[in-house]
Amino acid sequence: MLVEDYTEKETNALTRAQAWALLNEYNKDPFQLKHALIMEGTMKYFSKLLGYGGDEDFWGIVGLLHDLDFGMYPEQHCIKQREIMEEHGIDERIIRATVCHGYGLTAVEIKPEHEMEKVLFATDELTGLIGAVALMRPSKSVSDLELKSVKKKYKTLNFAAGCSREVIEQGAEMLGWELDDLIEKTILAMRTCE
Repeated sequence: MLVEDYTEKETNALTRAQAWALLNEYNKDPFQLKHALIMEGTMKYFSKLLGYGGDEDFWGIVGLLHDLDFGMYPEQHCIKQREIMEEHGIDERIIRATVCHGYGLTAVEIKPEHEMEKVLFATDELTGLIGAVALMRPSKSVSDLELKSVKKKYKTLNFAAGCSREVIEQGAEMLGWELDDLIEKTILAMRTCE
């Protein structure tokens, strides 16, 4: 597989309905399902923003399924993923993209290389942090959330402590973006999910 080739042409196309059903088979926690939906919307937003609009649904499915194994196998996160997806005949490009978001965090040694993989890696933790900041606001929404509010909480390491700042910064670096730019774009992406 060429890392650059992430189009849906000539692929074992997985419909959004099939992806959602598979996700629900392995994940029952409403929080995890909501996170999957947020990542689906975030990935679709970035696909259009970065010029991959023709692959918007593909990017969305990657976002939707990125934590497929987490609900049942949290200790084997991103490891069990490959096995589950292969059993279901899912395209290798979806497997690679979802598995590599665990690079450096789990036993996965597949480094994100395609821009889509880097976006997934960079935004997975960040959406959790942004979501936590939004919940602190009277509106409980990202619709009126600004960069400065996120940056203030970002610096407070015990706030949303499970969201690794190191991973977020590594993701921004992989993309060649400033951290502020990544945060701002991710806020805008999350607004499309509300």
